[in-house]
This record gives sequence, C-alpha cells and structure tokens, in this order.
Amino acid sequence: MKNAMMSVAEATQCIESGAVLVIAGSEAALSQLPAGKWVGGTSVYFMTATGGRVDRENVFVTEFDDARDARVVMYVGRDLDQLTANRFENGLSIILIPAFSEAHADFALNGASFPGLFEQPLMGWISGMHLDDTAADSPKVVDGATATIHAEGAAVLHVDIGQDMIADIDIVNLFEQDPDADELQFTEDGFSAKTAIINGKETDLLSYISENDIDTEMPLVANYAGAMINVSFQSLDTESGVAFYAPVVAGVTYRQAKAPANFARKFAQLATGNGTEELSCNCILNYVYGELEGKKTADFTGPATFGEIAYILLNQTMVRVSLQAAAKAAVA
Repeated sequence: MKNAMMSVAEATQCIESGAVLVIAGSEAALSQLPAGKWVGGTSVYFMTATGGRVDRENVFVTEFDDARDARVVMYVGRDLDQLTANRFENGLSIILIPAFSEAHADFALNGASFPGLFEQPLMGWISGMHLDDTAADSPKVVDGATATIHAEGAAVLHVDIGQDMIADIDIVNLFEQDPDADELQFTEDGFSAKTAIINGKETDLLSYISENDIDTEMPLVANYAGAMINVSFQSLDTESGVAFYAPVVAGVTYRQAKAPANFARKFAQLATGNGTEELSCNCILNYVYGELEGKKTADFTGPATFGEIAYILLNQTMVRVSLQAAAKAAVA
C-alpha cells in the first residue's frame, strides 16, 4: 500500500489510472473527484508525515497497489447486514460510514451479528467533519464507482488480494482500565444512558460524573478477553443524560481509563512496524485531547475520524491494516 496527501488534481490522475483507492477529505474536495475504483469519507483532520494538521483543500489517498481486483458497493437501509455478500474469495473489505447516521447506529449495535462479519478482514472508519461545522453540516461517504455522495449508508470497497497475500488488522489503544476506578455496568445497550450500576448500586450517571469530578476526556474501558475496548463520552445533558460515541453494552463491566502521560510519545512506542505501507486511521478525540496538531504518531499517517472499525466499532483507538505475503506471514 502507498499513502500520500494529494491535491485534487493528483488524486484525479490516480483514479483515472485505474488504481484501487481509499480517500479522505472535505466534502468540497471529494465532490471534485471522478468515478473509479475508490471509496471516500469526509474528514479534514489528518496525521501526516510532518504531523497532525487540518486540511480542507487536499485529500489523503491510500492506494492498494497489490490489489488484483476491487468492487465498490453502497449498502443502504436494510441492505447493511449484507455487507459481506460481495466479498472476494480471498479479500479485504474497507467500510466507511457517516457519523450520526442510521447506518452508524445500526452497525454499532448490530454489526457483530451480521452474517460472516468475522470471516474476512473488515477495517474502516466513521466519517466526520470539522468540529466547528457540526451544527451546519453532516458527515458524508462517497460511492466512488459513481462518484456520488451519501449522508446515509455504508460505502464499502471489497479488495481481491489473492491467495498469496494476507491482510492483518491491528489496533493501537493508549488506554487501560484504572484498577482503582469504580465498576460501571449498564442495563441496556445504547449510545446514551441516564443511570448505571456503579459498584453494584443503580446511580444517576450525570450526578456521579459531577460529584466525582470525572474527566470525560478519558473513555470507559471494557476488557474483552484481554482486548481493551473504549467507549468515549460525547456529551452531558440534563434532559437526555450521558451520550457516548459508541454504544455501551448491557452486562459488560467498564472502568474509566488511566490518562496516558504523553499521547504522541506513547503512540510512537506502541505503533511499531512500517506505517508508510499500511492503511490506518486515528480517532478525532485522540487528535484533540492529545493535542496532536503538528505532532507525529511514529510513521503512521491517515485521517482522524469520528470512530474506527476493526470488525466492530471502536473509539479513541488507532486502527491499522497491512498486507503481507502469505509465506512471510506463516514464517512470522
């Protein structure tokens, strides 16, 4: 794979050459691109070779130069649970979904039960926008096969990598449960909650956060058989309660995360490997809370997004996928 920030003109040349691409950029930039073998999602926040930056004019392009073939499919409404139906026999799928859309909620709550979801690598992100524009605009995805922009549904790039290649998906999560933090459980799945079972007692969640001076920049973390999965705080409202960027799951035990000492430095320590040859995305909350503008996260580059996908929806995590020769992977 190859990664680069490009002008719209440069990205147009790549598309017209027949390259298989994933592209992130502002809606204005993406809307200028022609049809081809690509999918796109809106973002103006990027981790680049020179550090984090906001860019409304250029686009971030990842090329699958090892792809044998590719197909772009737009899944809307009830079709979303069929997103695995058009995969290649030995392939990788990249999925982009607009933030705050019905597809976002459907995938977050039900995606793990979609037929065949875990049988082939699935990686992607939730598209976003500039944080100053959330009241006036909405995130979008692009069906590159027709160069059409959508505020709803999932744009999926199915890539044929052949029998001699293997796709490897990994996550880089800075956060661990604070062992001294309280235990939280929820009685219902969802993106919001008014109450939680805290240390065994049902408690008003807003009051708990206020009275205990909870730092909502630090996510709730659940331990799934050793894998730390974050749920990030989105907003606090006296009417609707606490909103999250990913759903909490009933019966799962959460503790709040410990604050990492230095975001950029810890990413550099954890994100080993050659990021220049991988498709990756980081979370907008890491970008903002970690003050990553102008800072590098090792050599991993890509958009900062409103959620990350490594089979399931994730928060405050970097997701990465690499392609390597099957023989090399077997030896490793």
